[in-house]
Amino acid sequence: MINSQSVYIVDDDAAVRDALSILVKSVNLDAKEYSSADQFLSEYDQQPPGCLITDVYMPGIDGVALQKRLIDMGSQIPMIVMSGHGDIPLAVNMIRNGALNFIEKPFSNHQMLEHIQQALKLDKERRSMADKSDQSQKYYATLTPREKEVLEYLISGVSNKVIAARMSISPRTIETHRANVLRKMNSESVVSLVQEISYVRRTSS
Repeated sequence: MINSQSVYIVDDDAAVRDALSILVKSVNLDAKEYSSADQFLSEYDQQPPGCLITDVYMPGIDGVALQKRLIDMGSQIPMIVMSGHGDIPLAVNMIRNGALNFIEKPFSNHQMLEHIQQALKLDKERRSMADKSDQSQKYYATLTPREKEVLEYLISGVSNKVIAARMSISPRTIETHRANVLRKMNSESVVSLVQEISYVRRTSS
């Protein structure tokens, strides 16, 4: 059975593309080949899961420019960069800009497969966190203005008694709002609520 994730291979060298495609398919992954960054960008859809393997030095849009285009698009696809030249400053710069690995040609199949598995694992984790963030934002949207106010106090560690005094309402009403907030946010406790809200705000900033 083919894994649902795809490995996108961008290289102007057909022999390299073919070799990588065979390697990727040997471990039941889907391989998609592109002879240029232009071709990849014209067909790339950010929704399907996977990772990208790209050469650095290519005619037209090179690997550096491709990385910048993807960043500008808001894409978080894990990128493995290949080069036949030991350009350390370039490698460091691309990794600082989000590339997962920089690998020199020629490379071993084992080494490349390790990088691919690492990239696909990262892609799964990012998508899982994004889904969680989206769901939490939907939960948050169901809160009333008063419940949102109570939530802010809760995640700040303020006690129900203090919240009641600051909002000029009874502690029993605060208890009701607190229960509603936890239920609507699908949180079992204030601790899990704090973690959830912190994550949503960190990922959406």
